[in-house]
Amino acid sequence: MYASTVRGLLVRGMLAGLIAGLFAFAVAYVVGEPPVRGSIAVEEAQAAQDAAGAPSAHAGHGGDAASGEAAEEEEEVVSRPVQSTVGLATGVLVYGVALGGIAALAFSFALGRVGGFSPRATAALTAAGAFATVYLVPFLKYPATPPAVGNPDTIGQRTTLFFLMILLSVLLGIGAIILGRRLAPRLGNWNATLAASGGFILAVALAFVFLPANDDAVKPGFPAALLWEFRIASLAVQLVLWAVFAIVFGVLAQRLLAARADDAEATARQTAPAVG
Repeated sequence: MYASTVRGLLVRGMLAGLIAGLFAFAVAYVVGEPPVRGSIAVEEAQAAQDAAGAPSAHAGHGGDAASGEAAEEEEEVVSRPVQSTVGLATGVLVYGVALGGIAALAFSFALGRVGGFSPRATAALTAAGAFATVYLVPFLKYPATPPAVGNPDTIGQRTTLFFLMILLSVLLGIGAIILGRRLAPRLGNWNATLAASGGFILAVALAFVFLPANDDAVKPGFPAALLWEFRIASLAVQLVLWAVFAIVFGVLAQRLLAARADDAEATARQTAPAVG
């Protein structure tokens, strides 16, 4: 029975993630695409300015041939209209389904173990914790940047640091939950929650201090307003994704668990010995 319940929650989590991904895609397309297009326009203008100011290595026909070859090499495999529609939708939906499944498994573990919350409340707490540890904390240390604005030579290092921050944030979040549960019998739920939250914030602050910064994540001279517009849009996409997931999955999980509880009660009545 437990395995089938977890499987049902997993399926509903992935479905909720898919629905949340649809809403997140709408926000990403409407709010996120304009700063992406703006950053690409800035990059293209800078490249054209550099090309105009650089001396030609080949004159005459040879220079034209070299320019033609360079243009062919830089030709996009997938056009921008496809990237901003089909590509963006595919990426966001796959991301939503994957995170929805993982969050559903976390919900299955947390239900009944973090207090006497209802399935809807537990779903909301799970989504809030996932948003904070998987996105918000890493975002505060390594904010999102538009494409083609950073140093391409350090993209591997910057990606490694970002995922390291995600891993560290998740582990610290799990540690805070364990600490809160152990302190609850002595301090009470409220004080234990405050103590665990304070420990989490302190540990994250120390990580922010000791982990290196991404000093070359944005090229000098890139418009600050455009950068913050992109970062706010990125934050909005994640907020919508997790908020919609919490609402949809909370409803689906509540219905599933209520139906399983009714089935278990009916089975218990049928198997109970008759009295009289």
